[in-house]
Amino acid sequence: MASSTHQIQKTAYLLFIIVVVFWILKVGSFIIIPLVWGVFFAFSLFPISNWFEEKRIPRGLAITLTIVLISAVALLVFYTLINQVVNLILDIPEISDSFNKKISLYFADLGGKIGFEGMSMPEISDIFTPESLNTTLRETVKSLTLAGIIPLFIFLMLYYTDFFMEFLKKVSGNDNNSILNWIEDSGKVIQSYLVGMVIVTGIVSVMSGVVFYFLGIKYYLLFAVFIAVMNLIPYVGVILSSFLVVFYVLLTTDNLFYPFITLFMLWIIQLTENNLITPVIVGSKVKVNTMVVILAILIGGSLWGVSGMILFIPLMGVLKITFDRIPSLEPYGYLLGDKFPINEKNENFWKLFLKKVKNKKEA
Repeated sequence: MASSTHQIQKTAYLLFIIVVVFWILKVGSFIIIPLVWGVFFAFSLFPISNWFEEKRIPRGLAITLTIVLISAVALLVFYTLINQVVNLILDIPEISDSFNKKISLYFADLGGKIGFEGMSMPEISDIFTPESLNTTLRETVKSLTLAGIIPLFIFLMLYYTDFFMEFLKKVSGNDNNSILNWIEDSGKVIQSYLVGMVIVTGIVSVMSGVVFYFLGIKYYLLFAVFIAVMNLIPYVGVILSSFLVVFYVLLTTDNLFYPFITLFMLWIIQLTENNLITPVIVGSKVKVNTMVVILAILIGGSLWGVSGMILFIPLMGVLKITFDRIPSLEPYGYLLGDKFPINEKNENFWKLFLKKVKNKKEA
């Protein structure tokens, strides 16, 4: 009886801690999100900064050069896209006025073929309302604010690397090798995931851009980058981005051939990326199973939005590494992993199970 009560108390404490952690992650998202991005980018940019230091450049200047270099590349991409973004926004009223009748005809014709007379498409002007544009503007300002804080965190994380390492050694006591191995493995997960996904994003951008250019899509560069960035969110991102691009093509062309060929080419790009590009470049450093990835996307999205959808996947990889190193939590690390044991015992179990089912049917 006492042991049962003790187990219930432990479970209650665990659930309470989980609720508190989620509450902190949600309430403190404005601070925690740029901090986590800063840590992740610090791991990714450390080799560049360290290379500058090996050239006898002072650490502060080496870190500054690294951040400036990466920021310059990001600003160049942003500057290239901003003109297309502005023009697309200016085109929204024109698209709304010019193509509402055509879209209504499409859906009316489709409704007649499937037996739903009077089927119609919502007005574009109802979708792009002033309220939705204001919400988008507020979220953009918030994102830019967070983006301005992230470089500061990156600089501090890289500058105080030795300080944080000494702190972790003091916390771990005599077990320094264990904490150093954990940092090394976690760093490899984060670095390989972020750097790999940046390379994958670039490749998908080029592939999509070439396809959109030859299909005659007006803002081919913007949509190519949009597809590639949304691809960072597994499963969900590619579906949403493909739908929006195909919808735009449907609005701006007179032939249904172009939306269908656009969808087909996006499907080909996605197959190539999933089965060839990502496995070769990113590999399997984030060794968590598909169910955990989906849960990470849902939980991360509900807590931190798009940032959470991207960050929670490598965070799950780090969490698995942490669980694997703590004996009492090792089963939970296995639960997060992607290794499904197929051995003789399991095969015999399923054979016995199927045999019992067969015997019951025959009886």
